[in-house]
Amino acid sequence: MDLLEALEYIRPDDLDYQEWVNVGMALKQEGYSVKDWDDWSRADSRYHNGECEKKWQSFNGSASPVTAGTIIQMAKDRGMTFRESKELGWDDEIAFEQGNIGVTACEGVKFHEPANWNPVNEIVTYLETLFDSSENVGYVTETYKKNCNGKIKYSPTQGNCDRTAGELIAALNNCDGDISNVFGDYKPEAGAWIRFNPLDGKGVKNENVTDYRYALVESDCMALEEQNAIIRELELPVAVLVYSGGKSVHAIVKIDAANYDEYRKRIDYLYNVCRKNGFEIDKQNRNPSRLSRMPGVIRNGKKQFIIDTNIGKSDFSEWKDWVESINDDLPDLENLADFFQNPPELAPPLIDGILRQGHKMLLGGPSKAGKSFGLIELCVAIAEGTKWFGFQCTQGNILYVNLELDRASCFHRFKDVY
Repeated sequence: MDLLEALEYIRPDDLDYQEWVNVGMALKQEGYSVKDWDDWSRADSRYHNGECEKKWQSFNGSASPVTAGTIIQMAKDRGMTFRESKELGWDDEIAFEQGNIGVTACEGVKFHEPANWNPVNEIVTYLETLFDSSENVGYVTETYKKNCNGKIKYSPTQGNCDRTAGELIAALNNCDGDISNVFGDYKPEAGAWIRFNPLDGKGVKNENVTDYRYALVESDCMALEEQNAIIRELELPVAVLVYSGGKSVHAIVKIDAANYDEYRKRIDYLYNVCRKNGFEIDKQNRNPSRLSRMPGVIRNGKKQFIIDTNIGKSDFSEWKDWVESINDDLPDLENLADFFQNPPELAPPLIDGILRQGHKMLLGGPSKAGKSFGLIELCVAIAEGTKWFGFQCTQGNILYVNLELDRASCFHRFKDVY
């Protein structure tokens, strides 16, 4: 499989130094480039420009190389699953991938900055919508500079998680409008971030998440109005919709998973439906401890603010049922009582007394019983409108498929049987 797809499940800042090196060694062993490793590593706050290239040159092979299996296992430990092929039994279910509900060409929906923008109200509304008062909230206002292809970028630190939503709301209501007294100063060039799932107060990694309640949906490669429109057309169960102050809107979507494994499966389903409907989302947002943009702050001259709350379906289960009901491709149910006295006309026969047009028939028997010759005789009988084993056939065109014979043998056999 593509190891870069597996890396989407692995956050570099979740790994220790040796695990990070192992990823690089595995990528080189399997023929990937240093750029692949470097691009993935940039998501880590510990990233240093040029370090990947330096380490890469030191990977000169060994008797026991680190291989793709290392990355695959890391990804599996973080929720990646595989579909294993197997023979189907008679009672097995064949499930079709669904999700395209036809909103790819929807018209953009504009949104506007609130007329009376109040930072305290923005953040309090966000906290009250997403958290119980007793739950710890992670947030980040401190940043550090990174040089990304010649451009200075501000990246968030790990931030804080030592206060509950109730404590933060109480402090905000008593800060006289100065949110820096609550969260600390932030750089207006960078804005501020907040984690949308509750934490245990001991850290900000996935293992510190106490409830897999929400997921982040965003895209940096679509017009803002188009993002807003598709989110609404898809009826995503959005708790809070926030303008990031940049190129995207952040939809905090209700997931309500019982555990991490279910969270990743629901994320996969959510992202797949978005992708099928033209919403090219950022796949780096799969993690439950992910940061999102905090409303109520300034980012590079633009306000980060709440666009809407509690839109779309009420929860994930209702939304999923709705999606699957739209494109299940099943006919409407019919009541036998409506047709009992006047049933619909039967299809005309193809083989009198045996098979009607539009029906299917399987010809079975032991080896050398004459199945192949019998089938060729049926082809001849239908092509000429004659009898097959004494049963009259309706004349029609024939398509014969044989995956065993070569072309010349097939023609000869038809001539001989005829």
